[in-house]
Amino acid sequence: MTLSRIVTRPRGLTALVLAAAMTAAVCARAEDAVPQPQPRPAEAPASAEPPAAPSPSPSACQQRLTPDIAVIEILPPVTGADGCGVDDPVRLSAVMTKEKTRIPVSPPVMLGCAMAEALVVWLREDVINIASTLGTSLSGLSSGQGYQCRGRNGIVGAPTSQHGRGNAMDLRALLLANGTSANPTDTALPKEFRERIKASACAHFTTVLGPDSDGHHDIYIHLDIATRRNGVRLCQWVVHDAADAIPLPRERPAEAPPRAP
Repeated sequence: MTLSRIVTRPRGLTALVLAAAMTAAVCARAEDAVPQPQPRPAEAPASAEPPAAPSPSPSACQQRLTPDIAVIEILPPVTGADGCGVDDPVRLSAVMTKEKTRIPVSPPVMLGCAMAEALVVWLREDVINIASTLGTSLSGLSSGQGYQCRGRNGIVGAPTSQHGRGNAMDLRALLLANGTSANPTDTALPKEFRERIKASACAHFTTVLGPDSDGHHDIYIHLDIATRRNGVRLCQWVVHDAADAIPLPRERPAEAPPRAP
């Protein structure tokens, strides 16, 4: 009887061992059936967002317009229809004088960098000094149209304007420190002042259009840096005398009836 009990116990233990082994095998097969996440590669990027496109390098012109010369915002290149577009546009919001005084451009104007640079140089080198002959100082610039994709003089179907290439700006007035403004076409201003502004503008820009140029620029000045064959420049601006602004009565037509006595 004792021997029989001794033999039976190993058999039961063996059965338990076999059952445990079978359970472990079943569990292992179950784990194999469940897909496990792959380990993250060591070189994987921390974020799934695509890398940002590199910003275009500033042009040589844009690099010359340092903060001590002008306040600009570098804009992305512009491409438009009908030959419009600017490779290196900037938004000019102020010019800095040699004494580090800020001269705001109001409103800020979008121009090709070359035109912006020409305008900055003109203001710093000439306009500030000319404005001082009015007994005050230059405090700002009232700007008109800068870049706009359109035909010349806004006429549909006309050749593309220099405004459409970022090469032009319209000047409406010089703002003065005494709270007044000086429109270079205003015959109430000293004629010498207006003649000096005209001569200076025509020396800095390849196109200057003012009163009596084409009927579109009687109350503001158009400035641009258009390149023409053989270096031709246009300076079309009649500086009128103050008396020219007073309308005179028209001559009586010859066919008019005689005046009553």
